[in-house]
Amino acid sequence: MERQTQRPISEESQRLLHKMQQNEVNESEIYRRLAASTKEEKNRQVLSRLSHEEQVHAQKWQNYTKRELKPQAGKILWRAFLSKIFGFTFAVKQMENGEEGAQNAYEQLSHEVPEAKEIQKEEKSHENALIGLLDEERLRYVGSMVLGLNDALVEMTGTLAGLTLAMQNTRLIALSGLITGISATLSMAASEFLSAKSEGRADAAKSSVYTGVTYLVAVALLILPYLLLSPQHYLPALGTMLAIVLLILVVFNYYIAVAKDLSFAKRFGQMACISLGVAALSFLAGLFMKNVMHVNM
Repeated sequence: MERQTQRPISEESQRLLHKMQQNEVNESEIYRRLAASTKEEKNRQVLSRLSHEEQVHAQKWQNYTKRELKPQAGKILWRAFLSKIFGFTFAVKQMENGEEGAQNAYEQLSHEVPEAKEIQKEEKSHENALIGLLDEERLRYVGSMVLGLNDALVEMTGTLAGLTLAMQNTRLIALSGLITGISATLSMAASEFLSAKSEGRADAAKSSVYTGVTYLVAVALLILPYLLLSPQHYLPALGTMLAIVLLILVVFNYYIAVAKDLSFAKRFGQMACISLGVAALSFLAGLFMKNVMHVNM
């Protein structure tokens, strides 16, 4: 494709062209690696097509920069790490969401590089349509994961907050919380299995596993401060536990918001208010039993 030469391209536009080309080169390599590591044929085809799209765009920018760029290893490894932890859908959507901030760059370039508008249109329409075709198993069970996490945070923050004031010993609190958490995990997994079975779902067992595993991981993280701190440091353990609750909510809701295109602030606010509200009420209940009803361990 011939480059228009009516006027030279400014230094600022050259810098933007180099940046855009590097991004396309990086993303093409990321998509290629994700495709190579994906088992499902449909997802592999979609990711391969995305890799090709980015490669084509990189070549168009190269026609202007006259420079052949290589993928940046650090960014490739970071995306690979995110895809292993959160899944390839999260990694892809987070990467594409980052391109929304490039709209001003496209607009600026379009005055000197006519192809910028064309590439922008392809980025917004064709590539977004391809991303919408991705079908990752773990995202089909987000409902089960939300159920397990929400119940674990509400029940365990309440239980541990109440036990903190009633027992005032991190070892006893951890033991009681662990027994409660394991029992609740089995109960939640069984309930999800029976619920899915009653709906005639063939994936009832897998759904219950996602619910149970999510619940158990949350339980383990919340009890951890009580296991690590000395017996008399029950209040610092409580504070650390509540901080872990907020961290879990931030990470999980950010994951859901990116992977499912949902509102982060709304979901985080709702879950945080419920979990911390239950913890506060349970803490007051423990205080009441200790000081008013004189229940001591």
